[in-house]
Amino acid sequence: MRKQTAGIHHITAMVNDAQRTIDFYTGVLGLRLVKKTINFDRPEVYPLYFGNKNGDPGTVITFFPWPKQLKGRIGTGQVGVTSYAIPNGSISFWKNRLARFNIEYQTSIRFREQYVQFEDPDGLRIELVERTAGVLSDWEFGGITSDVAIKGFAGAILNSVQPNETADVLENILGLEPAGQDEGYLRFIASGNLGQTIDIKLTASVRGLMGAGTVHHIAWRAKDDQEHQACRVLLIEKGFHPTEMKDRNYFHAIYFREKGGILFEIATDQPGFTADEELEHLGEQLKLPSWLEEKRTELEDQLPDVEVRILEEDK
Repeated sequence: MRKQTAGIHHITAMVNDAQRTIDFYTGVLGLRLVKKTINFDRPEVYPLYFGNKNGDPGTVITFFPWPKQLKGRIGTGQVGVTSYAIPNGSISFWKNRLARFNIEYQTSIRFREQYVQFEDPDGLRIELVERTAGVLSDWEFGGITSDVAIKGFAGAILNSVQPNETADVLENILGLEPAGQDEGYLRFIASGNLGQTIDIKLTASVRGLMGAGTVHHIAWRAKDDQEHQACRVLLIEKGFHPTEMKDRNYFHAIYFREKGGILFEIATDQPGFTADEELEHLGEQLKLPSWLEEKRTELEDQLPDVEVRILEEDK
């Protein structure tokens, strides 16, 4: 028995500076800030969510910006690279855009696809790849129009301590299909149109250290609470130890660490980011769960002031 996820729900990473992160992911990459809220475990820290116009599953990257955290190290037991899908014919636009913002990049070929690879200001590794799958984004910002805008995730590269064990979870629990091997990578494909291509790196690297510039966890999609619970039951049957369901306001979540050392989450598609904010105004206000509303003034005083702004290079 196995479940079949549509692919990545979201990816969560650690960074140091909230405004710098907003400038990069909205101002440079053209994503939408779809939610400002607080870390339920550390209310003095934002989670910032960036995605397409709706914040659809398969498009959202989440950050915990905390100035005091030490620099991390990308390595085994982590997501090594976050891959974004761009429309066919847009790769030259993105090369020119990165150059205009003085962002160094390189290109590589993997599974006969060309990737443009670079880093964000904290050192997170990102790559862009042209993909036919997935609808065009209808979110435009700065110098980025819908015909070239990022659609959402293409997928990710996983740096596993035990690649075969990670492959077993992808195939036999999450239901991804094996799609071959190419120069040190195993590829798996999920059933969705975004966030569906997962490559496992087979060559050894240093052990990853959590901190700024690293991915904290990767979340996989469950279409509803029934499928979510069924996944949890299956994980227990397979000898894993998933958490109890956690209500994250915009999705329900369970977490487990697979044998390759990577923290996996399974998250529901619903209720989504319009649960407490109208679509036209996503990300504009600090949104708090009901039990923290009485502390709003205190929390707003603790959190840094941030804004979405068009950068000088696009003016």
